[in-house]
Amino acid sequence: MYTQLTNKGTDMLNNIEDMQKLGKDNMDMAMESFGSVTKGMQAIAAEVADYQKKSFEDGSAAVEKLVASKTLDKAFEAQADYMKTSYEGFVSQMTKIGEMVTDLSKDVYKPYEGLMGKMSK
Repeated sequence: MYTQLTNKGTDMLNNIEDMQKLGKDNMDMAMESFGSVTKGMQAIAAEVADYQKKSFEDGSAAVEKLVASKTLDKAFEAQADYMKTSYEGFVSQMTKIGEMVTDLSKDVYKPYEGLMGKMSK
């Protein structure tokens, strides 16, 4: 009877240790994932800020060019050039940010890949 109680106590102690290890592993994965989110969001925010600055500068230059136009044709040409480059820049920037978000998603998921592999077995 004593050995049965001792074995049950040892099993319970092992279960508690396993649960503590699992909890620690889960916390480590969550912190790694959170670090990836933080780093990725900072990079995206910096990219958006750079784009906003460039967009403002381009807009200011376009207004100056528009005001300096001597003829109506030159004014329309300046406006059309600005609209074209502005649109192309916007599409390019959104593509880049989309790629950054995709990379961020992959980085956030990485810590959980091993766990998902264990669960599927």
